[in-house]
Amino acid sequence: MLSHYSHFMKPIDQELMIREARTGDAVGLSALLDELGFPASPEEITTRLETFPGGNDFVLVGIRNDLPVGLLTVHVMKTLHRPTPVGRLTTLVVKREERGQGVGRSLVVVAEHLLAARGCALVEVTSNFKLVEAHQFYKTLGYEATSFRFGKILSIREDPQP
Repeated sequence: MLSHYSHFMKPIDQELMIREARTGDAVGLSALLDELGFPASPEEITTRLETFPGGNDFVLVGIRNDLPVGLLTVHVMKTLHRPTPVGRLTTLVVKREERGQGVGRSLVVVAEHLLAARGCALVEVTSNFKLVEAHQFYKTLGYEATSFRFGKILSIREDPQP
């Protein structure tokens, strides 16, 4: 999927590699999502990766010593009100003991390069109000608060009613 962007998928330092996630990473990705508060079994992660839309969606993983230590999901979104696509960072988590060692920064930098190569002129990220440390992290990378995001949980119906 991202093979034509392989020049971005390279070692960041002697120990850290950023690449596209694979189904073989499912156990490590499951542990990372659990740390973020979104538990999912390795089997669920495998299914999600196998059915991930591709094209405008991709999952980056930071690998150290052959193990996933960071995860970033990215979405490219075309909008009517902007002349270029918008990139959206949708999930970022770094293993607790790896935080502060450049894993998150490396994932974001690689994602930004990939998004720019896909024509995005803007990158957005959503972060829960409670995650104050994450807000500071994004600010150090040049992100600024620009808007509020509102959410609503929908019940899924077999036969949608208007």
